[in-house]
Amino acid sequence: QVQLVESGGGLVQAGGSLRLSCAASGAIWRINAMGWIRQAPGKQRELVASITSSGNANYANSMKGRFTISRENAKNTVYLQMNSLKPEDTAVYYCAADSSYVLRAGISPDYWGQGTQVTVSS
Repeated sequence: QVQLVESGGGLVQAGGSLRLSCAASGAIWRINAMGWIRQAPGKQRELVASITSSGNANYANSMKGRFTISRENAKNTVYLQMNSLKPEDTAVYYCAADSSYVLRAGISPDYWGQGTQVTVSS
C-alpha cells in the first residue's frame, strides 16, 4: 500500500502564496504519476496538476502561470507552489498518485492523501 501525507495548507489573503508538500511512503515502486486534485464546497473534484516520474508537468488551464508542480524523487515528495491565489482557489487539496504515466481528469487515481485545506480570503 502507498501512503500520502500532505502539509502546507492554511489561510492566505488573495494574491498571496502557499506551498503544499506531499510525502509518499510504503510501496512507492507502484507510483509513477503524482499530482494534486482539489475539491471546493459544492463542486466536483478538479485535477489541478500532474507530474510524471521524469518531471513532465501538466496543469489545468485556470492554474497555468500561477501554480507550479515539482517533484523530488529521492524524497518521494511532490510539491505545489501556488502564487497569486484567488478566493476561488479555496478548496481541500488532495495529493494523488497513480501507477499510470499521468493523472487524468475524471479518472480516480490509485492513491489519495487525506487532504489539506486551503482558504483564500478576499
